[in-house]
Amino acid sequence: MSSNPLAETVAALMPRARAELTELVAFRSVADFDQFPRSESEGAANWVADALRAEGFEDVALLDTPDGTQSVYGYLPGPEGAKTVLLYAHYDVQPPLDEAAWVTPPFELTERDGRWYGRGAADCKGGVIMHLLALRALKANGGVPVHVKVIAEGSEEQGTGGLERYAEQHPELLAADTIVIGDAGNFRVGLPTVTTTLRGMTMVRVQIDTLEGNLHSGQFGGAAPDALAALIRVLDSLRAEDGSTTVDGLAPETPWEGLQYDEEQFRADAKVLDGVGLIGDGTVADRIWAKPAVTVIGIDCPPVVGATPSVQARARALISLRVPPGVDAAEATKLLQAHVEAHTPWGARVSFEQIGQGQAFRADTTSPVYRAMADAMAVAYPGQEMQYAGQGGSIPLCNTLAALYPRAEILLIGLSEPEAQIHAVNESVSPEELERLAVAEAHFLTLYAAG
Repeated sequence: MSSNPLAETVAALMPRARAELTELVAFRSVADFDQFPRSESEGAANWVADALRAEGFEDVALLDTPDGTQSVYGYLPGPEGAKTVLLYAHYDVQPPLDEAAWVTPPFELTERDGRWYGRGAADCKGGVIMHLLALRALKANGGVPVHVKVIAEGSEEQGTGGLERYAEQHPELLAADTIVIGDAGNFRVGLPTVTTTLRGMTMVRVQIDTLEGNLHSGQFGGAAPDALAALIRVLDSLRAEDGSTTVDGLAPETPWEGLQYDEEQFRADAKVLDGVGLIGDGTVADRIWAKPAVTVIGIDCPPVVGATPSVQARARALISLRVPPGVDAAEATKLLQAHVEAHTPWGARVSFEQIGQGQAFRADTTSPVYRAMADAMAVAYPGQEMQYAGQGGSIPLCNTLAALYPRAEILLIGLSEPEAQIHAVNESVSPEELERLAVAEAHFLTLYAAG
């Protein structure tokens, strides 16, 4: 990184950043209060609020959102007449999954092979630290040249829409000229990238009932309708032979025309086992950024250990459906429900419950703010040109903000590059990426203010 005051300041702040990320990762802030204590999320929210107050933010508040979680808000005034920039991240995290599979404890930030490991290190507690680093660098070098609003969401990973509903009820709160979402990531380490599209999503719980209670499979098996077998048939109907998603009536996709994803690189990033093929058709970029994708997230059925020889009376599955820009998530939900009902065999009873939903997003890359970000990225990543990529995941708040503030430009950057393994065991963040992106954000705010 070429020498400049902002970069030098961020470099000097990195030990503090590691200490703070260690504190923040220690909170088991999974916004599923059936599994994790609410106090852990509240502790993380209070940590963020205290950090904002320490930086001189005004009107710092814990916002009680309609889904029962808290988002953290703060306002840092800039020079008179300056533009307003909203910086977003989220402090809630995915569950650690199998804690025994982590090399080091998931809620203890641990350095290994030049990376910092811990749940939320990249997604997205690292994003909170990235914003703080950028603002501190600016304060140490003449001041923050814009008005800054920070919003740290408390339930992004659950997709329950608390902050979206709160923003709709208080539209003035998050109003800004430009919004920087710190919850995306570079295409690979060292390659500066802005995310220009996000797939939307719907998450549903499907339950199938066939009997009043479980039956002995020797006495009744062969004639008694098995709910688990019925569910398996339904789930199988959601994929074609090549693994492509097949939901009856779902609109065809538009091919991806931006940055392409080499298939062998994808296999390495996804850690696909030798000899196992990829699913779907089209380019990898088509499949992960521009096509719908169904995933069975979980199934309720007897575990193998302790199972009895029984015909199952009930079975449930949690299904995620990602949809590309141009497809309405609410309409996709209706199509998914109709598909499930149409493909449920043997007259089994099927019920359908929506758990979460978010619309897809597409940015306007012709905006001058994208030029400013490209120039800022060139400072932080010398010799590299900023790339435009899609992201298969969803950030439902993006569309809410785009609808509330149609004149605001939205940029997505962040720490979730492929090596970060977000949502998986052994999630990690590259401290070099944290440093470079904080420098880029600080330069962006300077260039944007002057533009």
